[in-house]
Amino acid sequence: MKDIAAIRVIHYETGKPVLIEIDHGLISGVTEMTFSPESRNLFAAPGLIDNQVNGYTGVDFSDPGLTPERMKTAVDAIRKDGVTTFMPTVITNSHENLLRNFRNLAAAIKNETVRESVMGFHLEGPYISPVEGFYGCHPAQFIRNPSWKEFAEYQEAADGKIVQVTLAPETEGAMEFIAECRKNNIIVSLGHTNASAEQINMAASLGARLSTHLGNGCANLIDRHRNPLWPQLANEQLTPTIIADGHHLLPEEIKVFYKVKGPAGLILTSDVNHLKGMPPGKYIYFGSEVVYTDDGLVKNPVLNCLAGASMPLRKGVETVMEYTGCSLKEAINMATRNVSEIYGLNDRGVIETGKRADLVLFELQGGKILIKQVLLNGINV
Repeated sequence: MKDIAAIRVIHYETGKPVLIEIDHGLISGVTEMTFSPESRNLFAAPGLIDNQVNGYTGVDFSDPGLTPERMKTAVDAIRKDGVTTFMPTVITNSHENLLRNFRNLAAAIKNETVRESVMGFHLEGPYISPVEGFYGCHPAQFIRNPSWKEFAEYQEAADGKIVQVTLAPETEGAMEFIAECRKNNIIVSLGHTNASAEQINMAASLGARLSTHLGNGCANLIDRHRNPLWPQLANEQLTPTIIADGHHLLPEEIKVFYKVKGPAGLILTSDVNHLKGMPPGKYIYFGSEVVYTDDGLVKNPVLNCLAGASMPLRKGVETVMEYTGCSLKEAINMATRNVSEIYGLNDRGVIETGKRADLVLFELQGGKILIKQVLLNGINV
C-alpha cells in the first residue's frame, strides 16, 4: 500500500475531468482541468458505504468463532469491491450467541486497519414479526419482543458500537423501545414487519428513520391494500434501503420506489452474506440448507425465501441505473452521499475538500462498473 498524492479522473457527479489532490489522508483540493489521456474513461466516486453486510468471502459475522484475523480477511475483500465503510450486521439469534457475536465484533475492530472501515454494528432482529413469511429466513425460535434491558447487554458487549436496530413496530413494547433508541442516538429501521399503517406512522413519529430492504422480509402473499409496503413508501420520514441485485426486487418495484422517494430518498444496500466469493452449491446457513446458484441467488427452498444476498454493493449501483434510467451521479449517491447523511458520517460520502480521501476509481463499460483502484484515507488498498 502507498500514499497517493493526486489523481486525474472524471468526477462522477459532473462528468468533468478533475485533479483531486490528497494530503495526509484527506482531500486537499478538487480542481477542474482539461482532459488528459488517462482520465478519459476513469471515473472517481466516494468509497461506497454499505449499511448491511452479514459476512464476506466465507467469513460470517454471526459465526461464534469469528476472530480478528478472519474479520480482517473479510474487510480486505470488502474494500477491494469498492466499499470503504460498512456496517457489520448480525441477525436474530439466541441471547447468548448475540452477546458472543458483539463481543467478537468489538474485539475485531480494535485492529485500527479494520476499524477505519466500520461505522458501527447493525442488529437485524430478534425483535421482528413472528408471522411466517415476514421473518424470512431468520430462525423463528429466537424471535422475541423488544427489551431495552436485553439490548443494553448487547450494547455493552459491543462496546457501545451498535448504531442501528431493525425491528417490527407491531411487536409488544416496540414503541417504547423506539423512543429509547432515539434518546440514545440509535437509528431504528423498520423491517421484517407486518405492521399496520397506524403502527408504521407512529413508529416514524417516535423516531424510526429507515425501512430495511423494503419489498423483502415480507410474506409472498399479502393484502393488496392493507400491507406494510404502502405506508412505508407513503411516509416521508422513512428512507427505504433496497437490495438492487437483480434477485430481490423486480424492475418495476425499483422503478416505483425510485419515482415515489426520488434519488435523494433511497439507499442502496447489499445485505450480502458470507457466501459472496464462495463457489455455488448447497450450504447450511442458520441451521437450514440454502442453495447458492451460479447467478448469485441464495435461497432457502424449504422456507421458500431468499437467504440474504451474494452481490457486492456496486451491483446495486449498476442495477438501479439499468432499471430506472437514473444518472451515474444519482445511483452512486444512493450508496454514498445518502448514506452518509442518514448516519451523520460528515467526513466521507462526498468528494469535497477536507473530507476523507476514500475513493473508488473505475471505468464504466456497458453500464458495468469496473473497479481499477480503491483508496482508503488516501492509501491504495
